[in-house]
Amino acid sequence: MQADVAEGASFNVTLTEDQEAIRDLARNFTQNEIEPVALQFDESQEFPREIFRKLGELGLLGILPDPEYGGAGMGYTEYALIIEEIAKGCPSIALSVAAHNGLGMNHIYRFGSEELKRTYVPACASGEVLSAWGLTEPGSGSDAGGMLTTGVRDGDDWILNGSKNFITHGTVGDTTVIMAVTNAEAGKRGISAFAVDKSMEGFSASKKENKLGMRSSDTSSLTLDNVRVPGANLIGKEGEGFIQALQILDGGRISIAALSLGLAEAALAHSIKYARERHQFGKPLAAIQAIQFKLAKMSMDIEAARILTFHAAWRKDQGLDINKAAAQAKMFASETAVRCAEEAVQIHGGYGYTKDYPVEKLYRDAKLLTIGEGTSEIQRLVIARNVIAD
Repeated sequence: MQADVAEGASFNVTLTEDQEAIRDLARNFTQNEIEPVALQFDESQEFPREIFRKLGELGLLGILPDPEYGGAGMGYTEYALIIEEIAKGCPSIALSVAAHNGLGMNHIYRFGSEELKRTYVPACASGEVLSAWGLTEPGSGSDAGGMLTTGVRDGDDWILNGSKNFITHGTVGDTTVIMAVTNAEAGKRGISAFAVDKSMEGFSASKKENKLGMRSSDTSSLTLDNVRVPGANLIGKEGEGFIQALQILDGGRISIAALSLGLAEAALAHSIKYARERHQFGKPLAAIQAIQFKLAKMSMDIEAARILTFHAAWRKDQGLDINKAAAQAKMFASETAVRCAEEAVQIHGGYGYTKDYPVEKLYRDAKLLTIGEGTSEIQRLVIARNVIAD
């Protein structure tokens, strides 16, 4: 059974003064720098490099690593707060911030050798280098253990061949953590992780996806054609890649839950504003009971999602197991985001279906959250396994 109390600590949602300051920093930056240009970047599908340069200067691209590696040394509670606030202004940019902090860079930081950490983490934390994470393949989505990318020893090096798809920062990323099969007979225990640089010959981005939503967050396929990777770029030990990836995904699900929470909050805020201003039948929409019921349900689900999200973040910060908690938070919050975005469009009526109002973009952005970093179906399997084991 998952313990709800660590030694000397118990979960609550009260923020410290430092956490409030971090939240306010992210909130102010989002309102001033992101919200005014969010639709512009959505329309152009351009990656917002200048925004990411500023995020790096603020320390928001190195949230988790210790200061000795150039990071801010924050915990997952602070991480979730930052992602939540950015998502209120643009879920797409929040997705890229989460992918950089929680996946690519974090994999090297948590499992890499001291040499790898000092080579890659400071540059990632400053924003000088953008990271990506390569697990998904054309034929292995939820079944990550069915990957076909291979790594073969060649002297002190490894030769990687294969392809990855749906990779966040596939085109704009400088360093990618690539999972590859190094021992086919060992199944999932034969998968290893490597830090691969864009400068390495044979490593390239291919198809950039033309997506429904999250359009300024770069997503593309990657091709590895006899890419020679130094032995020192093996992350951890050979055969540990899949186990590492599962742990990274657990933490990543907290960030997706926080992103979902921020999106849902934005949908509710825009809906309340519109319902107060829009009049029908001689009174504001907010005075109509059918609209009130929608707003009440959105508010209730958001608060439940908040508790699940920050409970999972708290457990992570306490060093407790988060497998069930992260899956619960990710699944509930992401599905809440989809429902709230849909209701926001409904409340806005015909206007909600136009780009004149932000809820149209929220509606498109929301759906990915029930798919990326483990579909809702996978989360249900994870939760069920934990419940049965308990």
